[in-house]
Amino acid sequence: MKKVLELNENHTRKLLDTWFDFKFRLLAGGIAVGLLSGIVVVMFRFILEYALEHVLVFYHYQLEHLWLVPIWLILLAIAGWCTGMLVKYQPAISGSGIPQVKATLQNKLEMNWWKAVIAKFAGGTISIGAGLSLGREGPSIQIGALVAEGFSRVLRTTKTESHMLITCGASAGLAAAFNAPIAGVIFALEEVHMNFSPLVMIAALASSLVADFVSKEFFGMSPVFHFSNIGAIPLSQYYHLILLGILVGVMGMFFNRGIYAFQDLYKKITWLPAQYRPVIPFLLAGLLGLCLPSVLGGGNNLINDLVAGPFSLKLLFLILLVKFLFTLISYGSSAPGGIFLPMLVIGGIVGVIYSKLANGLMGGPVLSESSFLILAMAGYLTASLKAPITGIILITEMTGTFTNLLSTGVVCLVAYMTAEFFRSQPIYEVLLERFLHQGKKTESQTKASGKIILEFPIHSGSLLDGISIKEYKWPAQCLIVSVKRGSAEKLPHGDFVLLAGDYLTILTGERYASDVRESLHIAASESTWT
Repeated sequence: MKKVLELNENHTRKLLDTWFDFKFRLLAGGIAVGLLSGIVVVMFRFILEYALEHVLVFYHYQLEHLWLVPIWLILLAIAGWCTGMLVKYQPAISGSGIPQVKATLQNKLEMNWWKAVIAKFAGGTISIGAGLSLGREGPSIQIGALVAEGFSRVLRTTKTESHMLITCGASAGLAAAFNAPIAGVIFALEEVHMNFSPLVMIAALASSLVADFVSKEFFGMSPVFHFSNIGAIPLSQYYHLILLGILVGVMGMFFNRGIYAFQDLYKKITWLPAQYRPVIPFLLAGLLGLCLPSVLGGGNNLINDLVAGPFSLKLLFLILLVKFLFTLISYGSSAPGGIFLPMLVIGGIVGVIYSKLANGLMGGPVLSESSFLILAMAGYLTASLKAPITGIILITEMTGTFTNLLSTGVVCLVAYMTAEFFRSQPIYEVLLERFLHQGKKTESQTKASGKIILEFPIHSGSLLDGISIKEYKWPAQCLIVSVKRGSAEKLPHGDFVLLAGDYLTILTGERYASDVRESLHIAASESTWT
């Protein structure tokens, strides 16, 4: 027992000694992760675009050779079954993968990284390449995170550094998927890491920039969505922004509930084994490819088509309804694929419909359809994710235009407050809880025995704001290592008064990290008047 205690004490001392010295090592690791993740995600993106492009051409060919239709449907059914088998043997690759990354960072899930990378790459390629209404961003984020985890294990980094590099990998994955490096950083910190740590932010920024460089070297400098001649919205039309924000806020909330409802619906179909569930959206994709191919895949081509060509209101309503339901059916089946891109498409269609209806009522083309398409995309994403900064930055980078930054902010704010009014929860938080409550035990819950360092920013008005350290009842399994105030590191003591803006550095054991994280996150962010 004495020897074990000495080993733990030495390990703790070593971890604390290196904590203040590894900024440049983390930066170098972030650059390496950005390069590796960027290369893998660019390969994934290229294969997806190539597969989906040729699948759409094949659907046109089938219309002239109808005898191929039943053969194609059989092949799609087999592909759906293969995808279901991949998910059965690697459950962590289901859906977008973002909740699984969050679970890994919270020490609630541990995966075999190289098996998961292969399965996610193959499953995502088959699902999205076959035309399911799923996006590439979720798999790209998970693939980037898994590559970073593999990099960490090869170098045998500490658990703390490994978690930071996983955040860098997630950031790089989104940056390479959408050519959006700043949005990659913001999303990774705001949604995945749940902490705007300056240390992690610098490493994640380096990782995103490198991954974006790799992506642009391969796909070119053009943004994902091609917009031109986008003018600023006049201030006299800003009341439309409020109405649009409320509309997309409500629809984003219903989208979230639809995702949960279809997940539950699939589980209620007890006569259909889990590995056969993806067969349903695969066959549906085969039918839609013959009659409405524009709803297949993530939908970035549809967005560009909405800008380039006129669509009637009837056709837009039809596409909106089918895209909405097809996305719920595709994601609910647990097929590997994200919902970012489908959400953006649905939001964009809502924006175009709103502008057409408003222009019809006014008797002339007053509102810019392209501008309202952009605004609705950002607002819809914000309402679902409850991440307004990510929504604003992502759409700005994906469209390559800063003209309507102010109006985008207004729509996102209104959409966010609308979702908040109805107490809608962020979709990835709910999906994480659903994933963790599937009754599966994870290796990390049974094997975790090392030490880990956590960081918590103290928010203004929170439970920890303005009290001394000795006044708060801290979790038994944590040690306050330091308090960062501005650029200075403070060594804490019982009478040390914590202030808003301070960053707490906490040392705890891996097995207790999840409980400590949850407890201190509430204390550092929850207002005393709530």
